[in-house]
Amino acid sequence: MNDIDVPKDAEQAAVPAEPASLGRAVANQRRALILAAVLIAGSFWVTFGDWAQGALAAAGVTLGYANHVLTEFAIQKAIAAEDPVTRNAYARSSLIRLAVISLAAFTLAAVFWEQGGVGVLFGLAIFHLIALTLTAIPLLREVRNS
Repeated sequence: MNDIDVPKDAEQAAVPAEPASLGRAVANQRRALILAAVLIAGSFWVTFGDWAQGALAAAGVTLGYANHVLTEFAIQKAIAAEDPVTRNAYARSSLIRLAVISLAAFTLAAVFWEQGGVGVLFGLAIFHLIALTLTAIPLLREVRNS
């Protein structure tokens, strides 16, 4: 038989993707974990000793981090899937994940409203804002350099 030259791109495409795992999703999000830890510590410091408000803001940051990791996990599953994931399936997955995170945040905010439950929403919003900024900076640098 003759040897057939296979382009490198085709060889890489033939290699099966690693299976999705939550542990790998967490490992891939080290910067987000550091950000979450700093924001959680900051939430207790900024509330000047009001532990209830600090804990509620920390809960919001934790929900934001959970959403970040679960998004990474969903992307891993889509890459590792034998069949390509359709836009509708991915959108449905995202909608369900966001609905669960939002429901948890609003439930905590409503139940602990008197103790500063709005801190949950604040912590969630701050985490997402800073995580989005940290994600966009390398992308903008790449676009500028190319």
